[in-house]
Amino acid sequence: MLSFGIKDVLDILAVAVLLFYVYKLMKESGTINIFYGVMAFIVVWLLCSEILDMRLIGTILDKFMAIGLLILVILFQEQIKRFLVELGSRQRWGFLRKLLHHHQDSEGAQQEWVMPVVYACMSMSKSKTGALIVIQETISLEPYARTGDIINADVNTRLIENIFFKNSPLHDGAMIIADNRILAAGCILPVSHDSDVPRSLGLRHRSALGIAQATDAVAIIVSEETGKISMAHRGKLFTRLSSTELEQRLNTLSPA
Repeated sequence: MLSFGIKDVLDILAVAVLLFYVYKLMKESGTINIFYGVMAFIVVWLLCSEILDMRLIGTILDKFMAIGLLILVILFQEQIKRFLVELGSRQRWGFLRKLLHHHQDSEGAQQEWVMPVVYACMSMSKSKTGALIVIQETISLEPYARTGDIINADVNTRLIENIFFKNSPLHDGAMIIADNRILAAGCILPVSHDSDVPRSLGLRHRSALGIAQATDAVAIIVSEETGKISMAHRGKLFTRLSSTELEQRLNTLSPA
């Protein structure tokens, strides 16, 4: 007689939570169709091997399952890295750190960069100066910073405006902010090929969405055509933001 206890309930809940996080991560990275394909393959494998007991097809599928994990790790190493970093991020386990260290980090120091960035975006929006600013959170942006010029300067409104000035050699690339400092400018970012992005949005918006899908960074875009401010975060694009909305969204972040 089959028994169903608390361990089985916890087992099912653990699998459900794991699948939910994998689904959420792949949806944000634009690879949700692959997730559906993998799930369909697992269902077919279970149906043939465990339920219908089809030996030949079951043996073939067993061989694929044996190497399937290795293939998935190779194909989705960036997504897996992001998942593990988010799992151990300060936002998820901050309460334990506070209990262990018996003190609270200074939020004011973490947010010093917000207002200079907001003021610079407001100014560039009025003059229709195109800009792309990326703020690092828990996943390092060092590989992308190396594609541009290292600056390593304090976050300053005038410096941001000068970097994105139309005659500046760095204005076409992205600026990266990390550790409350401008790390680099003129950086090259991955471009999103998501079909949901409106055709009216240009390369800056696709690059912002690309870095937001590949990492947990925040990307701010100022459109050169319209002067509108947009933001990409966790695989989503938020357009036509006011300066107040931008400030509120940035103040919720905890950059690394």
